[in-house]
Amino acid sequence: MNTSRTLATAARVLRQLRHDPRTIALMLLVPVLMITLLRYVFDASPRTFDSTGASLLGIFPLITMFLVTSIATLRERTSGTLERLLAMPLGKGDLIAGYALAFGLLAVVQSALATSLSVWFLGLDVLGSPWLLLLVALLDALLGTALGLFVSAFAASEFQAVQFMPAVIFPQLLLCGLLTARDTMQPALRAVSNVLPMSYAVDAMTQVQSHPNPTTAFVQDVLIVGGCALLVLVLGAATLRRRTT
Repeated sequence: MNTSRTLATAARVLRQLRHDPRTIALMLLVPVLMITLLRYVFDASPRTFDSTGASLLGIFPLITMFLVTSIATLRERTSGTLERLLAMPLGKGDLIAGYALAFGLLAVVQSALATSLSVWFLGLDVLGSPWLLLLVALLDALLGTALGLFVSAFAASEFQAVQFMPAVIFPQLLLCGLLTARDTMQPALRAVSNVLPMSYAVDAMTQVQSHPNPTTAFVQDVLIVGGCALLVLVLGAATLRRRTT
């Protein structure tokens, strides 16, 4: 990997996104709108919003970043841009890192908007620091970016990229502990949930919600989510193809 090439790739991606307001709106505004909708769905039961809002604050950015990143990367390959870039002195690691950096910067803005709105305007009540909520939301968004980059290597069209969402995201939603406590699940399902990164993202948000100070479990959850994001980025670089056949 080369730092200057990685930064150049990130700058190119950001310039392209600047001319695509719909994608920017999807990444930055959809999580904000979803968390606002959730707040007023549970308007008569603020405690329900407190118990689920923190978890969804991390899940919504993960989903949107996964969707946008997978489609954007696939578009680069199907248009031939990726093949031309890799014909230059640009390694796969430079390319993946550049994409991760560009979308990571947008993830920072996305997570900051959603967290600020939830805590200071929608009244999300958490015992821990809002900065810890922001940290977990950011890691979740980066995980979504990494997963999107990874699955784009296995899709032949943008439609197929969208089809990966039920396969990659929905099982994690069902098993992450958002709908029911993981320790009450069937042993086989609990074992599966223990290897899914979204489970640890939800656990980390729950720790922030119920503890005023960072706990050992919170630190462990954060390290696992960050480690999964890094691992998936490495796998994405290893499986990246120059073009769609």
